[in-house]
Amino acid sequence: MDLRIALMGTPDFAVPSLNRLAENFTVAGVVSQPDRPSGRGRKLLPTPIKETAQALGLEVFQPQDVNAPSSLQVIQDWHVDLVIVVAFGQILKPTLLDLPVGGCLNVHASLLPRWRGASPINAAILAGDSHSGVTIMKMGPGLDDGPILAQESVPIGPRETAGHLSDRLAVLGADLLLQTIPPYMQGELELQPQDPNLATYAGTLKKKSGKLAFNQSAVELARKVRAYSPWPGTYTTWDKKRLLIHQASSSLVTSPGVGVFTTFKNKPAIGTSQGILVLERLQLAGKNPVSGEDFLHGTTCWGQG
Repeated sequence: MDLRIALMGTPDFAVPSLNRLAENFTVAGVVSQPDRPSGRGRKLLPTPIKETAQALGLEVFQPQDVNAPSSLQVIQDWHVDLVIVVAFGQILKPTLLDLPVGGCLNVHASLLPRWRGASPINAAILAGDSHSGVTIMKMGPGLDDGPILAQESVPIGPRETAGHLSDRLAVLGADLLLQTIPPYMQGELELQPQDPNLATYAGTLKKKSGKLAFNQSAVELARKVRAYSPWPGTYTTWDKKRLLIHQASSSLVTSPGVGVFTTFKNKPAIGTSQGILVLERLQLAGKNPVSGEDFLHGTTCWGQG
């Protein structure tokens, strides 16, 4: 099918969709968030989607406000039939949504209407959902509430992190997008409205979101470690220093008390409201990540934390 398409996306999650679109259609242009400073030197780094687009020889546009009249003019000048949005990071207003003849389609990393919003992958793991997936929807002015064109579900692994699940869903979403575009543009798909009564929401994560509260259960905290890996990460305080928890598991043995440092099978552990959180891989501020066993071998005062 001969289509001119624009893609709007920013992080790694959008890269497989851009690659698949470039292989099958004419990508007239790519819109990404502006480059952001990163690292200790606060050096401006290109977004993952910008790097991919430049490698493909595609035009990249990085507006502060994609809905501004000057931005709309750039996109209009591309003469696209369809806009694809994948983890872009800005809200599209009606004028932009109505600009291409085919409207705007979104690749969303959840089984809508469950987990509308900014962090659906993290929310699914945090809630203990057995499955996640991707939804292709036609965008409207509301938050992820447009009609559904296609969905595909996958099980969430018992130890799967948000980073690993994101990688899987990015590829799944790209494949489903390619299957959906031709019948959608030919008017062969029936748009399925979402049931608002089933909607749940996943807010924006912040760095401070990763602090562990041990009045929760060990099962909940182990899910949080997985849900917030690799970002924003989870942490607690030990020996007056930040202790990053990269990998953990739960055990339903009797807790020594909420927040009490203990050991379990030669690994450091912390008591919770129900069971203990076993620290499989951790990192003390200023040090390298180590296994739980190696951490205990390197300290004599864990139980005094």
